[in-house]
Parts: sequence; C-alpha cells; structure tokens
Amino acid sequence: MTDKKAKILYVDDEENNLISFRASFRNSYQISTAISVAQAEELLLKETFQVILADQRMPFITGVQFFEQIRDKYPDPLRILITGYTDINAAIDAINKGEVFRFLNKPWDPDLVERVINQAIEIYRTRTELRQRNIELEKAYEELDKFVYSASHDLRAPLMSVLGITNLALMETDVQSQNEYLELIRQSVKKLDIFIINIIDYYKNARGQAQISEIDFNQLINEVCVSIQFLPEYGNIKIQSSVTPGVSYKSDLIKLRIIFNNLITNAVKFQDRSKSTSYLNIVVEIDKEALKIRFEDNGIGIKEDDLDRIFKMFYRADVVNSGSGIGLYIVNEAVKKLEGNITVTSQVGEGSIFEITIPSI
Repeated sequence: MTDKKAKILYVDDEENNLISFRASFRNSYQISTAISVAQAEELLLKETFQVILADQRMPFITGVQFFEQIRDKYPDPLRILITGYTDINAAIDAINKGEVFRFLNKPWDPDLVERVINQAIEIYRTRTELRQRNIELEKAYEELDKFVYSASHDLRAPLMSVLGITNLALMETDVQSQNEYLELIRQSVKKLDIFIINIIDYYKNARGQAQISEIDFNQLINEVCVSIQFLPEYGNIKIQSSVTPGVSYKSDLIKLRIIFNNLITNAVKFQDRSKSTSYLNIVVEIDKEALKIRFEDNGIGIKEDDLDRIFKMFYRADVVNSGSGIGLYIVNEAVKKLEGNITVTSQVGEGSIFEITIPSI
C-alpha cells in the first residue's frame, strides 16, 4: 500500500455489516459506507473511489443491478460483489452485466477481502497510469507532426535567406551595400539560433530528469541576462528584479531557467519602440506554501484574441518578429511539470504581466 490510502465504498442495507467493515479496514483504507443505493449515488457524486463493494441482496435493487446502473457513469472503480447466498446465476450476472472484478461470499474472511481489495487497487492504479501514458503518447504524436512541419520552415527559411543574401552580396561591389547584406545575414542566423535554443529547451523539459537543488534567483536572472546580451534590443530595456531575501527554495533549476530565459527574452524582443523607456520588472516571492513569480513589462502587449492561444505549440501571434512559436509553449509545459500554473494579462500598447505560482516542495 502507498502512503495515500485508497478510497473504498461499501454498500449494504444491514448497518451491522457496515460497522464491521469499517472497523476491520479503517486503518488500511479511506472507508465510506452507504446503507442504500440512493446514499451510495450521493457519495459517488462527491468523491472518487478506487473500489466499490456491494451486497447482492438489498431492498428494491440487487448489487448486480446497482453495478450495472453505475457502470457507464463511473467506469473506473473496480467492483466487488458480496453475498450470503450461493447463487450461480447472481455470479454470472455479476460478471456479464455489472462487470464485477470479484465475487465474495458471506461471512467474509477479512484477510481474503483485504487481498482482493489490494488486487483491485493495483489494477485501478495500473489502468490509470496506462490511460495517462496513452494521453501523453497521443500528445507526443501530435507535437511530432507539428514539429516536423514547423522545423521544415523555421530551419530552412533562415538558411535559404542566408544563401540568397550571400549570392547578392557576392555580386555587390559597394562596401556599404555589402554591410547591409551582412546585417540581413546576421538577423537570419539569429532567428535560426533562437529556434535551435528553443528546441534544445523543449528536449530538456520533455526528456530531462528533474534535478532538485537550491535556487539562487538573483544569480539565475543575472545568468539569463548575460546569455542574451548579444540581442540588439537588449541595451534598450531596463531590467529590475526583486527576490524575497533570506528564504531558501529548492526546485528543478533547468525548468526554472527555461521559464526565466523565455520570458525575459520575450520582454527584450517585444519592446514598444514608440516609448522612450522600456522596462521589465521581475518579482520573486517565496514562502512555505509556494513560489510566486511576476514578469511585468511595458512592451507592445498581446491582443485579447491571442491570449488563449499563446501557449499552444508553434502558435504565432499576429505581430512583427513573432518568433518561433515554441517559447511560451515550453514555458507552460515547464510550469506544468513543476505542478504550477501560469496566467497572463495584457493590453496592446500597454504591456504584459505573466504570473506563475509553483507549490513549494
């Protein structure tokens, strides 16, 4: 058994049986009991159970009929039928109609019941893990399709630009014109480099093992700023940060670096050139419950129609220099892997605010 006790529901019209069951297994499981099918259905609406046990002979409805009734609405819990009657027809119905996992006779043996429940819990967990892996596999296939399509464009387009501009530069004799061509080549190479960095971040986030260590946020922010200082727009923005002093915090440094790198880089790239001063304010608040990070800039902002889509893979907002369309997707995935959440508020011409909350370990 794991530290988190499985939730068990036992339905029986005899109160003594319910009391006995709870007394026998309360230390092993989270036990809920119901003296009627109506009461059981109320509990099912409120809670999620891994295993449901029901007595076969109850007023108005049998255990098999109860299982058949809830099977489609609550397909995940394993169902165990308990009866004091040796009834082969009930057993057959239990298997065929109620899709019952096991059939136990009264008076039940506590050791046998516990073994059967543990087997059912293990099957439940295995099915849940398999279903989650299937969801992740479908997501991976979908992302692979998008990646192949995008890579064919985002990798080849800058290379083709470099090739075409190089051919023009070779035919040019004027030094000034050649310098202009070199600047165009530099911009194409920069786009290619950013895309490759994003792909590396995506791989690290998706496949890399979590490495928990103590985080120095001031150092992390400084390292990110140093790594992107080559961007031509970097010198035009004022980056300020505030970190809760004297409080230690442990997390996955790689995922946090991905988050900070992308959001700081975006603030640098998407400045509002019509404004005399551009800024990015980063606030890191740490307490025992959670880490809260706020990135606030006065850049070009994001259209309201785009806010629900910016975290999708390869989505590009309708702006100049919109980037590869993978950065914010990676940020969102990194936040999810840290079991946190991210929100964004933005107004065109005013700026954007990204707020991240990650539970403390």
